[in-house]
Amino acid sequence: MSPMIPLYLLLALFATILAPTSGEPVGVCYGMMGNNLPSKPDTIALFRQNNIRRVRLYDPNQEALNALKNTGIEVLVGVPNSDLRSLTNPSSARAWLQNNVLNHYPAVNFKYIAVGNEVVPSNGGGDVLPAMRNVYDALRGANLQDRIKVSTAVDMTLIGNSFPPSAGEFRGDIRWYIDPIIGFLTSTNSVLLANIYPYFSYIGNPRDISLSYALFTSPNVIVWDGSRGYQNLFDALLDVVYSAVERSGGGSLPVVVSESGWPSNGGNAASFDNARAYYTNLAARVRENRGTPKRPGRGVEMYLFAMFDENQKNPEIEKNFGLFFPNKQPKFPIAFAGVREVMAVE
Repeated sequence: MSPMIPLYLLLALFATILAPTSGEPVGVCYGMMGNNLPSKPDTIALFRQNNIRRVRLYDPNQEALNALKNTGIEVLVGVPNSDLRSLTNPSSARAWLQNNVLNHYPAVNFKYIAVGNEVVPSNGGGDVLPAMRNVYDALRGANLQDRIKVSTAVDMTLIGNSFPPSAGEFRGDIRWYIDPIIGFLTSTNSVLLANIYPYFSYIGNPRDISLSYALFTSPNVIVWDGSRGYQNLFDALLDVVYSAVERSGGGSLPVVVSESGWPSNGGNAASFDNARAYYTNLAARVRENRGTPKRPGRGVEMYLFAMFDENQKNPEIEKNFGLFFPNKQPKFPIAFAGVREVMAVE
C-alpha cells in the first residue's frame, strides 16, 4: 500500500468544508446597461449559484422582480431619479408602490426602497424628501413601514470635510438638502444609503493616498485619528460618513454601503489585479463583521458594484466594474457569504 493512501483517507475523513455563518453577506448591484447581458432569470440564477443573498436593482424591472420571487434574496429596489417628481404626488407614490412592490410582495423579499440615486441637490433635490415621505406613507398604509425601509442613496460629493474621519461633515451649501433627509431617516428607523468608492478618492489624490491603503493591502496603520488607527481607506471613508451624519443630527443612524467597487480596465490604476484585490479584500472585510474604528463590532451591510461589465455605460471606465463577464464567468473568485469550518464525519 502506498504510504500516501492513509493520508488521502485521513483528508477525506476530516475534510473541511465551507458553510454559511451569521456574518454579513455581501450584496451585489445588478446594473442592466449592456446589450450583451444574460437574461434576467439567468442572472438571478447566477446570484443563487454564487450564494449572493442581497441584490440592488436601480429600477423595478418587472422581469427581474418576477425572477426574484421565492428566492429569499433580499432586494434593495430603486426609484429612478426621473420618477422622483411624479412621486411628490401622494396618489402617484401609492400607485408606484402598488405596481412595483406590493404586487410582488411577499414572494419578493424587499428590504429597502432607494428613492433616488446620487441626486444632485441643485438639480431635483427638492423632490427627494417629499417623494420619500409619500412612499413611506404608502408603505404605512399597507402596514409594511417596519418591514421595508425607505431611504435614498448619496455619494461622497456631498461631503465637505473628510479628514480626519472624525471631522467628517456634509458641505455647508447642501445642508438644507441632507439634514431634513437624515431627520426623516432617523424618525422612521431607517438607514442612509451611501455609495463609497476608495478608487475615486485614490485617483483624485495619488500623492497623499497610497494604493495599498486603497486596496486593503497595507500591513500597518496608515492614518491615526486620535486613538483610532486606519489601515484601509474604505473604513476611513465610511467613518467620514458616520461623522457627517452625527453632525447633521443623525446620531447613530446606520449607514448601508449601497455601492463600492474598483474597475478592471479603462483608467488610472484600473487593472484586473487591482480590481481582484479590492473586491476580494472588501468582501472578506465585510464578512468579518467587525465594524470600523469609529463603530467597532457593528457589521457593515454593503453592495459590490456591479454584477456585470456594462458596455453601454460611459465614460469608458464605467464599463469595467463587473464581477462577472457577460458570459456569466467570474472575473475572480469571491466568497459572498460568511464561512466557517465544519468537520466532515466520514
